Amino acid sequence: MRKATFTFVAIVAIAMFAGAVRAQTPAQATAAPQPDQTMSHVTMVPATITTINYQHRMGSTDIGFVGTSIAPAAAGSAKVSGKEGRIQINAQFSKFDPATKFGPEYLTYVLWAVTPEGKTNNLGEILFGGSDETKLTVTTSLQTFGLIVTAEPYFAVSAPSNVVVLQNVVTADTTGTIEQAPVTYQSMGSGAYDYGTPGSAADMAAHPKAPLEFFEAENAVHIAIGAGAQKYAPDALAKAQNSLTNAQDMESHHGDQKVIVQDSRDAVQNAADAHHITIQAEIAEEEAAEKAAAAQREAAAKAQADAAAAAQQQEAIAEQQAELQKAQAERDAANAAAAQAQAQAAQAAAEAQAEQQRLAAQQAQDAAAAAQAQAAQAAAAALAAQQAAAQAEAEKQQLRATLLEQFNKILPTTDTPQGLQVNMADVLFAFGKFDLKPAAREALAKLSGIVLSHPGLKLAIDGYTDSVGSDAFNQTLSEKRAQGVSDYLVSQGIDAGDVTATGFGKDNPVASNSTAAGRQQNRRVEIIISGEVIGTEIGGSTPADQTPAQSMPESQMPQNSSGAAESGRSNRASPPEPEPSPMQALPPQR
Repeated sequence: MRKATFTFVAIVAIAMFAGAVRAQTPAQATAAPQPDQTMSHVTMVPATITTINYQHRMGSTDIGFVGTSIAPAAAGSAKVSGKEGRIQINAQFSKFDPATKFGPEYLTYVLWAVTPEGKTNNLGEILFGGSDETKLTVTTSLQTFGLIVTAEPYFAVSAPSNVVVLQNVVTADTTGTIEQAPVTYQSMGSGAYDYGTPGSAADMAAHPKAPLEFFEAENAVHIAIGAGAQKYAPDALAKAQNSLTNAQDMESHHGDQKVIVQDSRDAVQNAADAHHITIQAEIAEEEAAEKAAAAQREAAAKAQADAAAAAQQQEAIAEQQAELQKAQAERDAANAAAAQAQAQAAQAAAEAQAEQQRLAAQQAQDAAAAAQAQAAQAAAAALAAQQAAAQAEAEKQQLRATLLEQFNKILPTTDTPQGLQVNMADVLFAFGKFDLKPAAREALAKLSGIVLSHPGLKLAIDGYTDSVGSDAFNQTLSEKRAQGVSDYLVSQGIDAGDVTATGFGKDNPVASNSTAAGRQQNRRVEIIISGEVIGTEIGGSTPADQTPAQSMPESQMPQNSSGAAESGRSNRASPPEPEPSPMQALPPQR
């Protein structure tokens, strides 16, 4: 067993408000925060765990979990198996206290993977269902990571709380080549989700037959409202509130539990999206305010410096005028002396000539100094203009890098000379059709939220197919898929004048059409995001042997109906070739 001593620190700051109490009726659940509520910033706090490198394994190994000081009785274990292109984790847990033990805002537990860079990845919710023991099977594309379990207010949180109840440990049964390295990550601090609820335990007692997801949905909606989602993410919040209202109505009439669970989970996901959008918007506002204040301070300093320079210049002019006046007085005195003493005329004339020569030299020196000062001012002005241009370009590059990171969290994205290229794989559409799957709509909704927050961005949507089927079929399918994506983005609020849609059929393949895997890569929709606000390219295009779908971890790819990640890599020997659509009456392509 090899050990490495690399420490990675990820410093992340997230602002979040905790306000709004749980409502007892659907109308109260959607109430806005009162005007006297205040915003508070929650600082992320660091913690340390041990990560394990599974990169060289193709079999399986066992690891353990140990309870922390706040949950010493909690226990767990896991079998970690190396699969082709992913890691599978089969975990089991026992002896957990109810999450409400740590505060009324906590309702459930979540399993997290923590990378060596300190980034956290929500692997899934741990549900006990009234039992003391439970199992959880998840997969991840990460190769090196640590595992922790935290108490959370709902299952769709994007960062772990600091209520850590379990951490992974290497046991005597752990075999194979394992690398251990301490890693520092960031978690939500105490009070991050405290929005003034009277207590989830009492709430659950009042609704004994309601599923856990029902209470998580109420938690998520109240947290989003408290953070200010009504201002920054009204659409996502409205969807969450509508789903919550449906769940509350169904629960109050003792309706179908499955429907209550589904509506509740929809409410949680939409509320989590609204909360994330709100936090990002508040951070952006704070950064803009800080930039404005810095610019104002810089302008004041420059004005002060200019005033000092002007005063110094006036003083120099006054001194020069005094010297000239003195010289004139001396010449007058010399002339008077010459008139009074003709005998001394020759000497007086010589003295006057000498004085004139001295004054000429002084004037030449003064003129040279003035020219030098003027040249220095011109150089300073040129340097200031160059620095301003460099600053503007740097801001464009920073925005481009930020957008590249944000889009990559939604869909595979690369930086190209034409702009940021977002890749939508074929699996995000119905086979052989141009209908968007729910996962595609969800991803496009998130993408549009980011685009709307940065005016000036342009979107070019290009549809492509493989070479199977007729040229007419491929051209029509690529055009309708591109137009379908364009229509959905416009429905999310993006200006139709900022979006173009073009179908290219089987042209411009990114892989060989002679294999099933290559054809699947060629069936795609690319969204090219450009605009003056993000300047020139910062990263370079994707190498020819690497498709955009491979740049995103499988844990972030949309899920198909079987729960497997939809990406360019398939677990099947080759993709199926379904029948053509009856409505389109075109030859089969997919």
